[in-house]
Amino acid sequence: MNETYRALAEFAQTWGLLYFVGIFLCVLAYALSPRRGKQFEEAARMPLRED
Repeated sequence: MNETYRALAEFAQTWGLLYFVGIFLCVLAYALSPRRGKQFEEAARMPLRED
């Protein structure tokens, strides 16, 4: 296998994994943030509201 390809693939695997773990942690922090609780409760009740 070409050394350049192997180096680029290794770089992409390592940093890609770290990138996606970082994105996951940001989304998790957003979803579990206490400031967002009221907003999420309101969104959860939206289908039950009568127009």
